[in-house]
Amino acid sequence: MDIVNGDEALAGSGAEARTEWSGACGGEREPHPSDSLRTFGAVVQALREHAGLSRAELGAVVRYSKHTVESVELGRRMPDDSFVERTEEATGNTGALRKAARHLTRGEAGLAAWFRRWARLERDAVSLCTYENRLVPGLLQSEAYARAVFDGTIPLRTDEELEEQLGARMERQAMMRERPKVPFSFIVEEQVFWREFGDAEAMRALIDHVLERTSLRNVTLQVVPLRARLHACLDGPVRILETAEGQRLAYSEGQQNGRLIADRKEVSLLCQRYDTLRSQALPPSESRALLERLRGEP
Repeated sequence: MDIVNGDEALAGSGAEARTEWSGACGGEREPHPSDSLRTFGAVVQALREHAGLSRAELGAVVRYSKHTVESVELGRRMPDDSFVERTEEATGNTGALRKAARHLTRGEAGLAAWFRRWARLERDAVSLCTYENRLVPGLLQSEAYARAVFDGTIPLRTDEELEEQLGARMERQAMMRERPKVPFSFIVEEQVFWREFGDAEAMRALIDHVLERTSLRNVTLQVVPLRARLHACLDGPVRILETAEGQRLAYSEGQQNGRLIADRKEVSLLCQRYDTLRSQALPPSESRALLERLRGEP
């Protein structure tokens, strides 16, 4: 499989071609606020303090709680139009908040720090391949399954943090429908669908969700059955994408870190492993039949 040079900032050579997030995020698993939310929050705080108002006082004026004001100032919450307008009026009507609000995005809110760069690349990729042996891939998770995953991780999350992460995950799934010409390939180990997270009804709902998501013409799901022999991808989960420029990049994730891989030789090796596993996994039709058997009757 040919690997073509694309963005030089990613491709590079030697050590520069391999981007690691584990050091950059300091081992922190909590998702950080997006830059636009954080910047907007700092402007709100500066204007509030210039007006001589505490968070509680501003909250009383704009008819929001002081906790909401705090969440906006810390970049953890997307302000609605009412908050922007009322805060603008309460802090001197400078127009700064109205203008800044136009550039707000929560595209990275709820995403782990080391995953954000991959998520940005994912949105513009011309193809995406995913192998997973731990969990149902994020793009195929039902809301209840994703909530259970986030609810069970350590460190524990606040309700607000959990909702942010859940919202970000559900938002990512929309791209499979919104980009019908982009092929999405998934290879998932069968045992993933045996791991219970709720009652029988919840498990059936999960499989129904996976079957529905993978029924799209641009989405392919292959299951590696329990009876399959040892194979080339046993080193762990991997994701591979192709950019519009023809460059292939890979991503792997472990405990407390994620790694974007741009080195051509390493990506080529991962592509070879993935292609080999495709031939060892069940064909799409048999994979769907297996999931339907696992689902069983209600």
